[in-house]
Amino acid sequence: MSQLRPALILLVLLTLITGVVYPLLTTQLAQWWFPAQANGSLLEAGGETRGSALIGQNFTRPEYFQGRPSATGDTPNNPLASSGSNLAASNPALDEAVKQRVAALRAANPQAGGPIPVDLVTASGSGLDPHISPQAALWQVPRVAAARRLAQEQVRQLVEHQTSRPLLGFLGEPTVNVLELNVALDKLPQS
Repeated sequence: MSQLRPALILLVLLTLITGVVYPLLTTQLAQWWFPAQANGSLLEAGGETRGSALIGQNFTRPEYFQGRPSATGDTPNNPLASSGSNLAASNPALDEAVKQRVAALRAANPQAGGPIPVDLVTASGSGLDPHISPQAALWQVPRVAAARRLAQEQVRQLVEHQTSRPLLGFLGEPTVNVLELNVALDKLPQS
C-alpha cells in the first residue's frame, strides 16, 4: 500500500506532462516557428484553398499538369488510404496497369515525343507523392500549352522556375510540385 500512492502520483504527473503539457507545447511552438507547415502546407489561390503541397492531387483536365498515378484505391490521392500498390516488378497486374497508363498518356498527349517518364506511369511508395520529375513535367508541356493557348516556351520556363533543386546541389533529385505548378499556371495571363 505504501508503494501504491507514489505510483499513482507518478502516473498522474507523467500523464499530464506527456499527454497534455508536451503536446500543447510542441503544437504551440510549431504554430510560432512553422505556421504554414503546422497547418498542412495548404496552397490558396483566388481566396480558396486548392490543396496541400504535401499530398498529390488528381488533375485530369488537359490544361493542367498531371501527377503520379495514385495507389490509394478507388478514390485517387485519398490520404486516408495511403499505401503503395505492393505489386512486385514481376507481377503481371503491374505490367497491365503500366500498359494502360502508357496508352492513356499517349492518347491524352499525342504531340509529346520520346519515352514517357517512368514517374508518370508508376505510383510512389505512399501513393500520394505530390512531386514529379522535371522530365515528366516537360513531357506534358505540349498538351498543357495547347490547351491553354500559350507558347510552349512560356510553359517550359514556368516548369523550370517551379523546379526545386537538390539540397546543397547534390542531396536528392530535382522535383516539381504539381499543385504548385498548376496554381502558378493559373496565374499566367491567357493568350
